[in-house]
Amino acid sequence: MLKLAFRNIFRNRLRTSLTLAAIVSGVVAIIVSGGFVEDVFIQLREATIHSRIGHMQVYRQGYLEFAKREPARYLIEDPKPAVAALREIPQVAGVMTRLNFSGLANNGRADQPILGEGVEPDLEAEFGGATVIVAGRQLRDADAYGILVGEGVAASLQLSPGKYITLVVNTHDGALNTLEFEVVGVFRTFFKEYDDRAVRIPQAAAQELMYTAAVDNLVVSLRETEATDAALALAKAKLEPLGFEVKPWYELADFYEKTVALYRRQFGALQFIILVMLVLSVASTVNMAVYERTGEFGTMLALGQRRGNVFRLVMLEYGLLGLIGGLAGVVLGVALALGISSVGIAMPPPPGSNADYVASVRVVPWVLLTALVVGAVASVLAAVLPGRRAARLPVVDALRQNV
Repeated sequence: MLKLAFRNIFRNRLRTSLTLAAIVSGVVAIIVSGGFVEDVFIQLREATIHSRIGHMQVYRQGYLEFAKREPARYLIEDPKPAVAALREIPQVAGVMTRLNFSGLANNGRADQPILGEGVEPDLEAEFGGATVIVAGRQLRDADAYGILVGEGVAASLQLSPGKYITLVVNTHDGALNTLEFEVVGVFRTFFKEYDDRAVRIPQAAAQELMYTAAVDNLVVSLRETEATDAALALAKAKLEPLGFEVKPWYELADFYEKTVALYRRQFGALQFIILVMLVLSVASTVNMAVYERTGEFGTMLALGQRRGNVFRLVMLEYGLLGLIGGLAGVVLGVALALGISSVGIAMPPPPGSNADYVASVRVVPWVLLTALVVGAVASVLAAVLPGRRAARLPVVDALRQNV
């Protein structure tokens, strides 16, 4: 029956070609759209990780819940044991400490509310690959009182490299403290809202400004993002007994999680629409084929074939057709994805960002499998009703079609 079904699908080459074209088009559409969406996810993920959050962050237990009320109580006084434990984990590429603060930035004429970070400049420059310097240069460890300002802060206060700015903050004890800094660079991350208020200074200067020797948290950079869960398990095992809590990037990146959830639903809706269109397209050719082969099915029934065999033959024919079309669509879709990726797709800044980027179409195994299954399933579903109708034909009426 398999051999007969394979021969039957090529009896009418024009109709077979039209059916294959519909299946191939649907499969290619799923591969290209799915690969594009996956590239958006990956680029957004990496930009989120390498601009601010890192792959993991380590805090004193209770920091995320209670630090807003009692910040001084939940600082990390001695980060060295935690840093040493993290560096023993094979997947860890680097560990950075940060001290967060908020206050006012003054250029002598105007004030601007800011969110500041005391960082280790050389480590941040090494692992913060998604942070772009749009003017000046990166902050260095040697810049005792240098400052990097976000693009929005620079625009609001009319700052440029070489100019000076004064930071005014409240220490954890409630005292007022100020320090003057020289602007060494203007940076841009993927998130415009962050750039509109952010500044970065050397950690020693931040500790002097906040009058503390402690840090807020540790930021961990891994060699590969895919190793996050494995590294997270090891980090928790090492640090939780010491009084720390570890959070992975995906629990800290609320914007990323909501964006992915939205795009996943949109992609699922697109797959359903393509499936419906394929079923309707293939169904028209199946109905035509069954009508033209009414006499053939009547002859089969008259010669003693069971009605179930007629139904299975129709289903097998279009199952093979769907599989062939799906495989051809996968080959064409992969070739098209690679071709588009070699050129790139220039994209405007997404919502909440002011950075353009170049998108590509990634070849993702699960998208290829989904596309192949959709192509095959659409062809089989389209053949169910016509196949049942062919199997239930009255033999006498069917044989009249041969006259």
